[in-house]
Amino acid sequence: MTAPTTTDTDRAAQYEAVLQRIDALLEGESDWIAAMATVACELHHSFDHFHWTGFYRAVSDDLLLVGPYQGGHGCLRIPFSRGVCGAAARTKTMQFVPDVDAFPDHIACSSSTRSEVVVPVLTPDDRLLAVLDVDSDDLAAFDGADQRYLQDLCDRLGQQFQATEQR
Repeated sequence: MTAPTTTDTDRAAQYEAVLQRIDALLEGESDWIAAMATVACELHHSFDHFHWTGFYRAVSDDLLLVGPYQGGHGCLRIPFSRGVCGAAARTKTMQFVPDVDAFPDHIACSSSTRSEVVVPVLTPDDRLLAVLDVDSDDLAAFDGADQRYLQDLCDRLGQQFQATEQR
């Protein structure tokens, strides 16, 4: 199955609206867990190609623990040494995977996942708070708009919640 066709411009306009709603919902919010839950819910229900949307929290220097999410069950724990989420946490860089079967050591938390984008949430001093993981059951579901806007969102979350103590 492949993703339905949308233009980068259409998706960008949709992101603009979604990020405005997220900004309004998080205005003045100081609780990191509440913010993650709100972001996961808003993103998941705004885009048809998002089939699992959520956060894995950095709970140590080498382990992610599932946080708020929308969709079927996720993996409970992911070491930094494994999978797409682990690679994003370990390298502190976005992982853009059009075909998860081509990603070495992909962890199949759901057998239906075909593509994935994972973005680290970093504080301004480069401390990892979490990774935002978005999975799709469609092959090559994500595009440049997803990359740009999810990166921007995670940058803003890292700034807003930089005082969060995770560990």
